[in-house]
Amino acid sequence: MTEPLIERSTALRRLRQVAKGLTTPLAPDDYLQLINPLWSQRELRGRIEKVVPETERAATLVIRPGWGWSWNHAPGQYIGIGVEIDGRFHWRSYSLSSVPLRKGKTVSITVKAMPEGFLSDHLVNGLEPGTIVRLAAPQGDFVLPDPPPEKALFLVGGSGITPVMSILRTLERRGSMPDVVLAYSAVHAEDMMFRDELRQLAEKHEAFELYERFTDTDGILTPDQLDDVCHDWMSRETWACGPGPMLDAFTEHYQRLGREDHLHVERFTLNLADGGEGGTVTFGVGGPTVEVDGATTLLEAGENAGVNMLFGCRMGICHTCDVPLASGRVRDLRSGEEHGEPNEYIQTCISVAAGDCTLSL
Repeated sequence: MTEPLIERSTALRRLRQVAKGLTTPLAPDDYLQLINPLWSQRELRGRIEKVVPETERAATLVIRPGWGWSWNHAPGQYIGIGVEIDGRFHWRSYSLSSVPLRKGKTVSITVKAMPEGFLSDHLVNGLEPGTIVRLAAPQGDFVLPDPPPEKALFLVGGSGITPVMSILRTLERRGSMPDVVLAYSAVHAEDMMFRDELRQLAEKHEAFELYERFTDTDGILTPDQLDDVCHDWMSRETWACGPGPMLDAFTEHYQRLGREDHLHVERFTLNLADGGEGGTVTFGVGGPTVEVDGATTLLEAGENAGVNMLFGCRMGICHTCDVPLASGRVRDLRSGEEHGEPNEYIQTCISVAAGDCTLSL
């Protein structure tokens, strides 16, 4: 959850005190938002400054965060973005592709429109500059240590380049590019995001090597081809981000060789274990009740029942969907672990019913 925003300005505190006496019964926050929609004490907000096409199916959204935004995030982290469509907020999480600036004015995410992605298509093709969105603070541990390792390998597929792009841009800005090999796979050349910028980096920095692979002609990069891509990969720290099957293959390969501690993975999709028993789910004491099977997440069940469920990444990372469990038991689809402590917070996007249960909403 986002921490309460801190009023950092004496003038702002005085303005709120004066406004409070003039604006009852509405809160001062309501009137400040009329002056500037980014002025909100209740939630983090941002304004879309511009939408920059990257490929036919991808675009970079430049966002100006409002009050309460902290600029101390790390390259490689992700943020949550909530967009109102037809009167309802839809949330997703996307990696930051911009360089963190302590006194910056904007941040950027780069989104690829997916065939099954309702919100991703809207962000790429339907979001107009000036749109006010809700934001969730940056988080995630797909980051480089400080100082970075002397030798690093990035294994990237498709939109998995976005967090890596933030990392590479930060290293470039600091003038501290170490020995880096980037193996980047895309369907074809026109589908490769940041292609020109990456090629320029490779020309500028002798220590930066770019390996381009196009899956429509070359096929998917497999672990047995690592020696051809990077002959000394065993001596490098590795960061991997991309499609699930690719990450599964490299994770298994590193584990088999006892190198799992040297592989850092960021997944955009969720690996699920077997489901639960299913049961009757009640959304809030006295609220709607539905029968669900053991494969339908509590988030999906609530949405199908018309309940306004909060969510972000939908893959168990951002915790936007957390709610207390009033009673009953649920099962975590990632680990298969069951939870049943009263008032324990559970993630509805990756939990299913393990019998009858009630959520506190």
